[in-house]
Formats: sequence, structure tokens, C-alpha cells
Amino acid sequence: MVRVSIARACLAATLIACTAGAVRAQPAQPALAPLARSAVLTVDAAPAAGGLTLRVRHSAEQTPLAVNDVSVAIDGKREPATARPDGSWFVPRPAGALDAGKTIEVTVGHDGIHEVLTGRLAAAVGAPDSTTSRAATAVSGSHKQIVWWILNIAIVLIAAIAISRRMS
Repeated sequence: MVRVSIARACLAATLIACTAGAVRAQPAQPALAPLARSAVLTVDAAPAAGGLTLRVRHSAEQTPLAVNDVSVAIDGKREPATARPDGSWFVPRPAGALDAGKTIEVTVGHDGIHEVLTGRLAAAVGAPDSTTSRAATAVSGSHKQIVWWILNIAIVLIAAIAISRRMS
């Protein structure tokens, strides 16, 4: 009977640890950097998983703007932009697309007018310059994640064993 309770405690602790880890593993919002500015609008951009995140806001008030339409061209090639529930816009990009330094033209429709803003995409902070170093960084990051998971599971199992021994 004691083994059943120890097994259940270990299973429950593992489930809680995995759930907490999964919540933490959600991608963080990218740090948006100013891309282009007009008298009324400022467009901020940041690389995101699978594309670019754009946010349009008032230049003076720093508040989001009610935008009807956004169209994007990167180096003259039109790209689709989709609205997100948080007010930002997402532009999908192919895997491995090197957008740093490319010219981006954003057409923003708001209040019955369309404004065209142009800027250059900056390199992501800490972004590697070559594909080989990018691959090495990805491998290194995945190893760190695996070590983190192993450490968390070990701590939870040790705690579950200690608690079960105290109870018996």
C-alpha cells in the first residue's frame, strides 16, 4: 500500500513539474524595435518564430492604433500580413530567410487614409552572422533545455521521495 502512494506521489510531482515547465517554455513576446515613423504613426518590428511581428502605434502617445489594413513588401516583394488578437500583425517568412538589412515598406490603413512607411530591418540582438554558427547556437540551446528538464525532474523526484519517507 505504501508503494502505491509513493508511485502516485511521484507521478503527481512529475506531472506538476512537466506542466510548470511547459508553461515556462512558451515563447516570450519579442522585443519590438522601431522600424519606421511618420508624424502620426510608428511601426515597430521584431523577428518571431516563423516570421516578423509588427506593431503600429501613435507616434506621440505610445498607444496602439485602430488599424484597418496592413500590407508589407520586403525588398519589393509583397508578403501577407495577418492581424493578431493583441493588436499586432504577423508576417510569415520562410525558414532560414535572412531579413537583416532588407528594406521593408509597410502600408497602414487607418481612419480612412493609407500611410506608407519605409525602414530597414535590423539584425536581431545576438543573432549569429553565418548559418554554421546559427546551427551551433541551436544545438547548444537544445542541450541547455535538455539539461534543464533533467535537473527539474531530478529535483521533483528527490522531493517526492523525501516527502514520502517523512509520511511513513
